[in-house]
Amino acid sequence: MAVLLVPPADPEPWPTLGPQVCDLIEARCVFGPGSLKGQPAVLADEVRALIYRAYELHPRSSPRAGRRRFSRFGYSARKGSAKTEVLAWLAFAELHAEGPVRFAGWDAAGQPVGRPVTDPYIPLLAYAREQVEELAFGALFLMVTEGPDADLFDAGLERIQRLDARGRADGKAVPLSGSPNARDGARTTFQGFDEPHRLTLPSHRDAHETMLANIPKRPLEQPWSAYVTTAGQPGQHSIAEDLHGEAQAIAGGDVARPRLFYFHREAGLDNDLSTHEGRVAAVAEASAPHVAAFSDLDEIAEQWERPGADLQYLERVWLNRWTQAAAQAFSPGRFADLIRPGYRIPPGSLVTAGFDGARFRDAAGLVLTEVSTGHQQLWWRAEERGQLEGYEVDPGEATEALAAAMERFTVWRLYGDPPHFVETMGEWAGRWPDQVEEWWTNRRRPMAEAVRAYREAIEAAQLSHDGDADFARHVGNAGKRLTNLRDEDTGEWLWILGKLHPDRKFDFAMAAVLSWRARLDALRQGATVPDETFVPVRIR
Repeated sequence: MAVLLVPPADPEPWPTLGPQVCDLIEARCVFGPGSLKGQPAVLADEVRALIYRAYELHPRSSPRAGRRRFSRFGYSARKGSAKTEVLAWLAFAELHAEGPVRFAGWDAAGQPVGRPVTDPYIPLLAYAREQVEELAFGALFLMVTEGPDADLFDAGLERIQRLDARGRADGKAVPLSGSPNARDGARTTFQGFDEPHRLTLPSHRDAHETMLANIPKRPLEQPWSAYVTTAGQPGQHSIAEDLHGEAQAIAGGDVARPRLFYFHREAGLDNDLSTHEGRVAAVAEASAPHVAAFSDLDEIAEQWERPGADLQYLERVWLNRWTQAAAQAFSPGRFADLIRPGYRIPPGSLVTAGFDGARFRDAAGLVLTEVSTGHQQLWWRAEERGQLEGYEVDPGEATEALAAAMERFTVWRLYGDPPHFVETMGEWAGRWPDQVEEWWTNRRRPMAEAVRAYREAIEAAQLSHDGDADFARHVGNAGKRLTNLRDEDTGEWLWILGKLHPDRKFDFAMAAVLSWRARLDALRQGATVPDETFVPVRIR
């Protein structure tokens, strides 16, 4: 099982209104559409924990005491996890006239006390008009009409109004499709995005930006947003993909003060999806305990066996994986198996090097490969992290790193992709004329053959590495880009490396491919460490 939880739980829990919100839901709300329709709501432990985190507040000692810690909450889980129901429960609490969802003060024990929102306005966005009633708004409609507090609401298919003590409208929730105009969400106090992995069109992104821009308009009510989603298709630039990327940046330490709380669960990479048992185990890993308990895991796993089944789709929705194995150039799981803990290339070893990258708002890396063992080491790296404006790789640092490698090891060849470092590589070639060689990665057939050789080396366990996290991330980020060339022996289409997503860099992986290509050439030519010259000295 792989879980992305950001920010991670702190040793000292933050104050939270979560317990009060959960109590309200279980006392005054019901299950939405489905087998438990209309029955009293019961929160699973995982859902309860997420609500606790989503309603965390700044502590009494903070200048922001009592204000919400997070302005956005993302919940990513596999298909069939009742995520829409969770979003509807949150909307119910935010709309309810007694919902303890905003800070009202501290009790005698120093715990926060909640109050309802004043004049709530809650837009619930779906990707298409015909889906509005099927998703969160439809679930909320059932909850308020069939729950014990039905008399506190005036519910219709166009809006659900909260009523005050005299029966007057006192706030509302409304359904929105993927293209709300600028007025939509103008008084927002809470908003929900259902299935944002489907929000991929420019109009969807515009709607999302409009709705986020409305959030600061009600500062006294501390508006916030919630997203519930399944993993989407990489490269579609969906709202969910942006959210997942932001969460990864938080996990990488690139966001100093995160306002996003995000939870994502997916199947790990250890299970063999070619077997029924492996698929059952993978689906179980992607499921929360309460979801696995009521799921028919065997039936889900059997979907892979159907002729013509879309395996990438099944992997995405049932295993909740953003990066499908079929779209990746290299297997992250197999690459992880090749870690050789603690091993460093010994000084004086015969090595080859690969260099790739770009100077502006990108990354660059230098990977060494020990010729005798095939062990790879990310020797030097530079990478933009956190979307810094004007970021530029320092060519001088790359030169210093290469000089250090030349001094420490016997470098047979460095293969470098020169377009973005023309002057730098020219300087290197002048300084080490027999060891630095331009290797243009835009030559499709040589590049495809080099990538295939590296992929085969990974699959056959011919290489190893030290488990560097950045190196592994770049290898996992590398995707396939088909060419119009065929393999001369098999007739299969050749492919080169490409991005799975514009913001997912794979320069270190490209450097590794070039370094491996150089190693193969070194072996083919019988390269060895030159014998040291012996000069006899007369002893007097």
